[in-house]
Amino acid sequence: MPRFGRKVFSGEETVKILVKHFGFETVKTKGSHVKCRKEVDGRRITTIVPQHKELAPGTFLSALDLAEVTKEKFLIVANKKRK
Repeated sequence: MPRFGRKVFSGEETVKILVKHFGFETVKTKGSHVKCRKEVDGRRITTIVPQHKELAPGTFLSALDLAEVTKEKFLIVANKKRK
């Protein structure tokens, strides 16, 4: 479970933050996985996030890597959201 600052992220929470703060849109849901996409400078950035209650650390970081979002940026936004 990704415990970054003692915070465990769910798939649903990860998607909400990507959509609201990083400009992604949900384009497809298949089973328990959500595909999010955004366009930057004419290229598509796509990530897939499983809708698990708690994401494994590798899964969480892989989704952020595909989204081209650093862990630090994500945590800053997530911590602001909690306040």
